[in-house]
Amino acid sequence: MQRVYEPENLLEGELLQGMLASEGIEAHLVGRDLLGGTGELPAFGLLGLAVDNDQAQYARELIAAYNAALPMPGDEPANHAGVLIC
Repeated sequence: MQRVYEPENLLEGELLQGMLASEGIEAHLVGRDLLGGTGELPAFGLLGLAVDNDQAQYARELIAAYNAALPMPGDEPANHAGVLIC
């Protein structure tokens, strides 16, 4: 197993784990159970996505493509350009 990415938070980690699973890559979210210890443990570097050695390069490529993606043109509302509306 290789650690291929350190997500910023649990939500990003689970999102990327699901994306990799949809591409046939079984990823493990290492450190998920340590998040409850924040304050007594260092706040950074707890989470990591780990995959099998033979799928590590492909997983890194998928994550890099995900991080480089831009919103589709026309997805933003015309009267609120540049503002995320939830």
